[in-house]
This record gives sequence, C-alpha cells and structure tokens, in this order.
Amino acid sequence: MKIPAALKHKPVVVAEKYEKVDGRLARNSDAKGLSLGLAQWNDRGKIDISAKVWRYTGEKWSRQSEELPIHRVLDLSILICRTLEHFSEAYRYEHLYDPQASVIDRIGLQGDAMTVAICTDNEKINDDIKLFSQALSDDDEMIGERLRALSKILQDMGY
Repeated sequence: MKIPAALKHKPVVVAEKYEKVDGRLARNSDAKGLSLGLAQWNDRGKIDISAKVWRYTGEKWSRQSEELPIHRVLDLSILICRTLEHFSEAYRYEHLYDPQASVIDRIGLQGDAMTVAICTDNEKINDDIKLFSQALSDDDEMIGERLRALSKILQDMGY
C-alpha cells in the first residue's frame, strides 16, 4: 500500500510496508508506513520536517496517524536509550529505582536539559515499573536489533 502523497503532510522519504517490521505487531499492524517530509502545520514561508506514522484501518487512512517534529523523534530516541540504560542496572534497587532520587539523568539540550525521571506521581509506580521492566525484558531481542542498526548508522555518519 502506497503512502498518500497528496495530503497535508508531504512525504519526501518513506518506509512503506512498515507493517511487516512493526515490532510485536509485525504482519498484523495498522501502521502501514513511516515517512519524513514537510510538516502539515507549515506556515507560509516556514518549513518544518516531520516524521509520520501512517495508519490504515483497512478502509481508509486513519486520523490516528501520528506526525511529530523530527527533533521530538530524536528526543524520544534519547529518552528510550537512557531508559534502557537505567533498567539494565535497575535490579540493584528494591523497587527498580531509588525513591529518594527518582531523576535518572539530565541531558543537556539547547542550553538547558531534558530531565529523565521515574514518574513518582503514578500512585501505582511500584507495580507499573515491574510490568514495564518485564516488557523491556520480553522485547530485549527486538529492541537490541534496532539499537544495533541505529548504532551502526550513527557510526557510519561519524557520530
């Protein structure tokens, strides 16, 4: 299925047939493609690049398709990587984190910092964090495959 090119998001680079590799949903996903293109919210004279996940209901392209500015996609990648790093050592804590120091890291970006922390406002955090950790463990092979691919590409780019 071809990603539509005549809608407000103007795809430039696409990954079609994404449903074949969509993690646990592979071969049974409504996410039919990914694209990088010109954002649908562009104002006249102002161009932003966005990433989009294209979802298809079986009858039409879904309103639940998500479009994110490219920097947010990268910020999510940073958040994921820092989270994975935390959970690789989380077994050291009784509750998989230190309740007295819930901030995992502060990552410098644009003259400030993105704070990565355990959500202690979640009243069921001690239960939810165990489920979260188990899900990370269950998906370790799939996540690792993608991180290795990303690492190789970043190294090839000089990062």
